[in-house]
Amino acid sequence: MRASYSSGVLNALLEGEVHFDWVGGISAGSSCTANYLSRDQRRAERSFTDFAGEANFGGLGSWVRGKGMFHAEWIYEQTSGPDQVLPFDFDAYSANPAGCAIGAIRCTDGEMVYWGREELATRQALMKRVRASSTMPLLMPWTDIDGVPYCDGALGPTGGFAVDAARAAGYDRFVVVLTRPRGYRKTAVRSERTMRTLLRRFPAVARGLIDRPRNYNRTLDELHELERHGRAHLVFPDEMPIGNSERNLARLRTMYQRGLVQGRRELAAIRDFVGLPQPPATEGQLARD
Repeated sequence: MRASYSSGVLNALLEGEVHFDWVGGISAGSSCTANYLSRDQRRAERSFTDFAGEANFGGLGSWVRGKGMFHAEWIYEQTSGPDQVLPFDFDAYSANPAGCAIGAIRCTDGEMVYWGREELATRQALMKRVRASSTMPLLMPWTDIDGVPYCDGALGPTGGFAVDAARAAGYDRFVVVLTRPRGYRKTAVRSERTMRTLLRRFPAVARGLIDRPRNYNRTLDELHELERHGRAHLVFPDEMPIGNSERNLARLRTMYQRGLVQGRRELAAIRDFVGLPQPPATEGQLARD
């Protein structure tokens, strides 16, 4: 749910007609990727704000019934069709020429798997893989694709950043939207033994959870180094007062607005970074100048 902030940043980019040639996302970032590529600002905003108020979204009752703390099948696969609660404009997504990648972990061996346009060729295939990328172990049922269980791509070797997929696609400069303030570092898992016990069926998933802080922090260090050399533009929230399971709509809307305001503030710098010309000043801007 920290992606409420990310969605605000991405909508600022869409407002400013900043359309990248390639977009990658992991976990909640996979939803942001799909929304950004469809250029649907309304869906991008609702996905991590008002949508959380839907009765079927999840909760303890949903978890007890085996649907997950977040009812993932309903959230990703049953609401995105026409005339549903959160329709997805698949035609607009398909018409977007940008490349993309969505990543998840294969539970059986812990391997990171990225899917691109070829595997995301239908709305159903796209949303199934967005769900897989976002499936949090223990809190949500595994996502089955062709008989194989998948879970949250943040347990992969980068700790949740799709920079490895971007490099594989031929890119060496990055705009990265993060959901933690600058200076944040993940701390080690408190009980490795408990994690291994709870996930004894899939030890590779347990290992991914245990290794995630180290992987995340290492990739973050790499991104800071790229930033110092002018090869990355990193967008950090000034603060992040909500957790990943936040359901308070007022707080979610506040985080979305903060992301939108910050995205607008950083828009000129991002345009410079990617080599886009600045738009002509409006009459109001000229008057203020």
